[in-house]
Amino acid sequence: MVPKPKFTEQQQQIARIAKALSHPARVYILEKLNGLQGCCTSGEMIGDIPIARSTLSQHLKELKYSGLIQGDIEPPMIKYCINKKNWEEAKMLLNEFLK
Repeated sequence: MVPKPKFTEQQQQIARIAKALSHPARVYILEKLNGLQGCCTSGEMIGDIPIARSTLSQHLKELKYSGLIQGDIEPPMIKYCINKKNWEEAKMLLNEFLK
């Protein structure tokens, strides 16, 4: 039996990014964070987005897992910002993939 080839790291990264972009709330969050000079908390986001706070937390968790955002803990809150290094890498990967 011939072993099946494994997915490459690049294919897995593209899939994580695509999953992160697969919900309009996450796209909104990324647009908001990308437009800011700094970071913001979920409390600052919740007034602008038509979802529950717990749902927002789940979307932020998914975006953190993808590596597109990062959270800086400043007790008692977390400030979220774009992870600039991973953001640039995601743009490059998606550009190559969509050629």
